[in-house]
Amino acid sequence: MLARHLGGLLLEVNFWELVKTSEPVPLAVMGILLMFSLISWTIILSKWASFRRARRANRRFLRAFRKAPNLDAVTAASEQFRISPLVAVFDFGYSEVGRQVSARAKITNKLALERTLQLGMSEETTRLERGMNWLATTAAVSPFIGLFGTVWGIINAFQALGLSGSTSMRTVAPGIAQALVATALGLAAAIPAAVFYNYFGHIIKEMGARMEDFSLEFLNLTERIYEP
Repeated sequence: MLARHLGGLLLEVNFWELVKTSEPVPLAVMGILLMFSLISWTIILSKWASFRRARRANRRFLRAFRKAPNLDAVTAASEQFRISPLVAVFDFGYSEVGRQVSARAKITNKLALERTLQLGMSEETTRLERGMNWLATTAAVSPFIGLFGTVWGIINAFQALGLSGSTSMRTVAPGIAQALVATALGLAAAIPAAVFYNYFGHIIKEMGARMEDFSLEFLNLTERIYEP
């Protein structure tokens, strides 16, 4: 019964009126949470689109790579798939092959080529992981910021109750409304960030495995071309 009565009172509280009448601390909490949420969704939508394009480009580039007779042909084909992480790894390997072949017309240092490919994979993985720290921070911190706002709203509700000397639920409704809004904003920021952090982490891991497989294919191709 009490919960139903309180819920009815909270529905009467206009959100914008609540914002206008809020003190600086609750306003700061809501502003911080909205900022976290906005930046997180910007990162989520950007990465969603870029990962879709990258996976499509990976498949197409890999088909072109496997059909190409030599590395020069792969280089020409790769210009269409610059967004592909595999192209970035190929560029590293192709540059190292060019340095070695220009000197003795063959691969003279396989270990150096392997290390160069590893550097390419590392650099591309770092690029793919940009923005992930923000999602992790949002998922971890937003609930606690929301909890701080919740506690502050409850304190305000009890202060209003004490100052008014009345036990009416209308007296505490604004403070409790602030508390519930802070809780909702904290969860609204944290949950999508946590979900997409894990989802994107899986995609990055999958792309890392594809780059490792591709580096082996690249080494096999160079051995066929440049070794007797």
